[in-house]
Order: sequence, then C-alpha cells, then structure tokens
Amino acid sequence: MRTKSKWSPAPGVRILGVALTDDHSWVVSAAGPAIGICPDCGRRSRSRHGWSNRSLQDLPVQGKPVTVKLLLSRWRCAHQKCERQTFTDRLPTVASPYARRTTRVAEIVGLLGHSAGGRPGERLMQRLGMPVSDDTILRQLKRDAAVTHCTSEIRVVGIDDWSWRRATRYGTIMVDLERRSVVDILDDRSVESAAKWLRGHPSVKVVSRDRCGLYAQAVREGAPQAQQVADRFHLVQNLRTAIEEQMSLSGRASGRAILSEDAIVDAAAHRRRARLAHRQSRQEIFEMLHAFRQDGLSYSEIARRTGYERRSIVKWLAFEAPPDRRRAALSRTSPWYFETFLAQCWKEGNRCGRHLFHDVTQRGYTGSFSNLERLLGAWRRAERERVDDTGHAISPVVAAALCIKPRGLLTPRQARKVDALKQGSDAFAEMRRLAMRFNGILRSKRSETLDPWIDDAIDSELIPIMRFARVLRRDIDAVNNAIELPWSNGQAEGQINRLKTLKRAMYGRAGPELLRARMLPPRHTN
Repeated sequence: MRTKSKWSPAPGVRILGVALTDDHSWVVSAAGPAIGICPDCGRRSRSRHGWSNRSLQDLPVQGKPVTVKLLLSRWRCAHQKCERQTFTDRLPTVASPYARRTTRVAEIVGLLGHSAGGRPGERLMQRLGMPVSDDTILRQLKRDAAVTHCTSEIRVVGIDDWSWRRATRYGTIMVDLERRSVVDILDDRSVESAAKWLRGHPSVKVVSRDRCGLYAQAVREGAPQAQQVADRFHLVQNLRTAIEEQMSLSGRASGRAILSEDAIVDAAAHRRRARLAHRQSRQEIFEMLHAFRQDGLSYSEIARRTGYERRSIVKWLAFEAPPDRRRAALSRTSPWYFETFLAQCWKEGNRCGRHLFHDVTQRGYTGSFSNLERLLGAWRRAERERVDDTGHAISPVVAAALCIKPRGLLTPRQARKVDALKQGSDAFAEMRRLAMRFNGILRSKRSETLDPWIDDAIDSELIPIMRFARVLRRDIDAVNNAIELPWSNGQAEGQINRLKTLKRAMYGRAGPELLRARMLPPRHTN
C-alpha cells in the first residue's frame, strides 16, 4: 500500500490499483474522498447520489505515459435550505474542472509552450512521455496568460513601438524597467490605447520613450503625474541624422587626401599581386591536367581525382596554353550596350532617368529601369565628387558616423579622415565641435549646460542642426530628465528584438493574444 501511495497525484486520492497496458502505458485506478463537502454551504455529506469518472493525464513513469482513472462520488447536500441539492467531488489540487490532465502536467505544458512554442513543445512533450498536441499547448499558454496579472505596482515603464509589418502596421510594448520584464503588448500604436493603459496603472511615476510625439501625448493624457524621459540613444541618432542631412546638402567630402602616397601604392600593389596569383593558379591547374593526361589517365579518372567536371577537363586539355577569362558579349539587356548613345544624351543635358529609359527603349533596350539607373547613378556620383580620377569620396553616412564618434574610439585611419574633413569643411568642424559637446552633456548628468548648447546650435546657421536644436527645446523637460535620470529605453529595444524573434519563429500564428502570452513572464514566476 505504501508503494501504491506514491502513485497518488495529490493528498486525499486513494490508489486502488496500478497496471501496465499492452500499449506500454500505465493506468492508475484511484478514488476520491469518502466524504463530500458542499461548495455552497460547506456542510459535510455522506449521502451518495451517484458516481462519475474522470480520466486524467499525469506525469510519466520510466518514460511511459500515465493515465489516472479517477472515480468520484456525487453527493446530496444534507442542508435543507441550501440551493444546491447535489454536488460532485472537487479536487483543485489534482486538476481544474473539466481538465483532461493534472495540474502538474498542465504547468509543464504551459512552461514548454512559453519557452518553445507549439510544435517544438509538442515534439518535446512526446519525447518526455506526455503526448500533447501543439494546439493544446497554445490553448494552455493563452489560458495561463489570461489569468496572469502583475500584482506589484509599476513605477518605471518603457514604451516603444514594434512592427507587425514594416511601414504598414505597428504595435506597442510596455516594459517594467525596474524588473526588466514585459508587462503588456498592445495591438496598435495610438494615443488612445497607450493613454488607456497608463490610466489603468496610476502607480507609474516615470515613462521612458523615444522621440515619437505620439507617446508623449499619450503620457500627458494618461499619466500626467509621470516624468517623461527621452531615450539618450535616439537623441544621439537624431543628431547623427541631422549631420548626415547637412553633409548631403554640402556635397560629398573628399577623403582621398587623408591617405598617404605609400598607402595608395600599397593598395595598387596588392591588386596586382591578387591578379598575378589568379593567373598563376590557372597555370598550375592547366599543367596538372596535362600531366595527368600524359600519364595515360582517362577524362573520367582525371575528373574523379581533381573534382572538376569532365566537360571542363576536355575543354582545358584542348588548349595549348591556359585560356584567358573573357567578358561575355554585351546584349540589349545591358545599358552598356547603348553607352555611346547615353553618353551623348548626357552630354547634351538630358539626364532624367525616365526620359533616357524611354529613349533607349525605343532603340531596342530590353533591360530594366533599375539597371539603367545603376549606370546613371555612377555618372551622377562622378560629377558630384570633387576629387581627381585617382581619389574616392566619403559618403554623408560615413561622415556623420565619424562626426559623432569620440576621438578615443577612432582608429588611426578614421582619425585621419576626421582631420581631413575638418580641414576641408568648416561646417563639418563646427558640427564635430557641437557633437562632442552634446555627448559630454549626456554623460555629465548635469542638464544646466543644455540650454547654452541649444543656443550655439541655433547660431551655427546650419539648417538641419538648427532644426534639431529647436525640436530639443520643444521637448526640453524629457531631454533634461534623460540627462539627469538613469532610465533609458534599452530594455524595451531588447524586448522588441525578442518579440521579433518569437513572431518570425511562429510564422502566421503569431497573433496579438499569442504574442502577449509568450512575451509576458511565465505564470509560475509571478
């Protein structure tokens, strides 16, 4: 009897017998308590009205499934004034009402569904001896998420958007920055939904957000008592974007002057060595194939030894010297086939891509517009570059990235580029000075130096930088809090990366309810 008692799924359940069936699964026969307790009036009853059976899946034994055949009694209530005349034994520690598996199995199903998902969880449960379908796993996961709620107050929350489909539809994620966990997933990105969520959590004192005015308005409407904190990463990125815009307006800055003549000679010598090595390798292949043929080997044997195709070996052995690589003949699908005509049109001032595409199509061009634009783009860049034929240009993207990077983090080559850009462009030197001051303000934790920086940025007369400074002034409180307070949206960005991974792993089944269930902490950790 003591051995059988270990098979009991919970206290109060009597084990009647244990058997191993022909399909190699265990069947445990059990019975409920001998006395019933009315769930309404709480009075005990021994008057049995009938019987009912429940079949529950339980934890496996020796890797084999276990099924508990539970015999439960239906009792009559002995209290005459009780509205409930009959009732059935309820065993909340064993299983929920109408459940088909015990509570401890349901908890494992929920945990595997939260960490692995539907089909991976189904395969793992099958291997563990608890066969459950993927649909059941997802239903259990959603059921647990529906009753999951955060009992602790949320003081610091990070708000950010994430894309259902890029540039088409977005949702909102709420992250508890103190506990570093997701607290909710909203289906859309709107002022109404975010403000409604904030009104339902009056304990929020600090809200970290990006530069989006939508969330700023939501915080003002839903949590006027909270301090807004602008994300420092987005502040720096906005400054970098403004610098990139200014560099695009000024034209591409020359970068060849920062390279020494020795570096240019070394690069050319490296290209020559690479071409020579390629020719030498072709010569070695040619000699090896001819040596095999002179030894009397067949084409098939040579192909087996070298790994080359038989047709290629026949072609190589037909030559007396290694064949040179030849360019394929130009066809009417290539814009280079009409290079002379296009160059003449370009010289005459016809430089609109659509017009040139129409003209060249009339002459027999069958390629795409994008291929033609690739050729025209190279010509446009060549005109914008203010360097000689041996130089190269630094793009506005690279120049902006170098402009906001501190001197201590620059490589020697990047430092030479920055020095050359400062010497060649007064605007770049001014933006570099403002960017270093701005980085210093963000790290100083003192916001009183921000107003003088904004004044200097406006006085710089660089249109993108002036626009950036004026936007900072409109959001000055959130920017000051970003400097003084330790909170940022880094946690929210990390959780969004996790959300994207889960969404793509679940393909088309990643709806709002399922995403929320997998992003929230597991039920047993709350």
